[in-house]
Formats: sequence, C-alpha cells, structure tokens
Amino acid sequence: MSVDDERDRLIDRIGDIQRDLGRIFAQNRQSSPLFDSNLTMRQLKVVMLLAARGSASGQELAHHLGVGLGTVTGLVDRLVGHGLAARREDPHDRRVRRAELTPAGHSLMEHISNAGLDDFRRLLVHLDTQTLHDLCSVMDRIQAVAAALQEEDPPTRKVG
Repeated sequence: MSVDDERDRLIDRIGDIQRDLGRIFAQNRQSSPLFDSNLTMRQLKVVMLLAARGSASGQELAHHLGVGLGTVTGLVDRLVGHGLAARREDPHDRRVRRAELTPAGHSLMEHISNAGLDDFRRLLVHLDTQTLHDLCSVMDRIQAVAAALQEEDPPTRKVG
C-alpha cells in the first residue's frame, strides 16, 4: 500500500468515525435546541451566518445563501419576528440595512453549540489522561491547520 493510499484510507476512516459520532450524539439527545426550534433550515443558516459574521447586509446574506434578495428579506423578517435578529443602518452607508443577532439569537447559537460540547465532554470524561493529552495535541494541530487554511483561502462557497 502506498503512502497516499494509506493517507486516503485513514482520512476516510476518520470521516466515518466523525459521522458515526454525530449519529450517536443525535440519537442520545433527549432534547436539542435544533429540534426544539421552530426555525426553518434557511432561517437557521441565516442565524449561523450572523453569528459568524457579526452582521450582514441583505446582499451579503443572499450571496452566501445563493438565494435572491427577496428571499433574504423574508427570512430576516421572520427572524426579527421571532426576536432572534434585528436590523440597523450600516454605519458606512445609510442606504444599507444590516441584520444582526439579538441577545436571544446569540443565546440560541450558544445553546446549539453547548449541546454538542456537552455530548463531547460526556464522552471525553471516560478517556484516560494520556489519551486526553494525545487528543489535545492532535486537536491543537487540526486547529492550527484550519486557521492557516482560513487565512490562505477564506470560504466563499454558498451555504444555501
């Protein structure tokens, strides 16, 4: 087996493990902020984009979601109605309105994030200290590579 074949096999196995863990965590959830939410998938994507970016114009959201501006307007209107987002003037161009998360929107994202972290933490407490050291080293390396890739080639793919 060549080095490239072995690397491909290992990458595939790691992907399989990640997918399996996701299924296990999803099956063991009594209640999840994602399932408890009344948001549509597109509304959730807008919330996630706003959480990552801080704020965004309708044009920016439309670009990232791969939808028209009219669709984005409706999505943001519904998020405003749910109390998860608000609109404000762009400080650099008063003609542009920017959407941003409200404290309730930030709280939703925190609950979603924490739900996954709680599941992962429940798993980690069952590992021995050496395995945790090893995993921490690997995760530090993965984070460094992800940060380098982000700087090198920021994501531009659509999320819709």
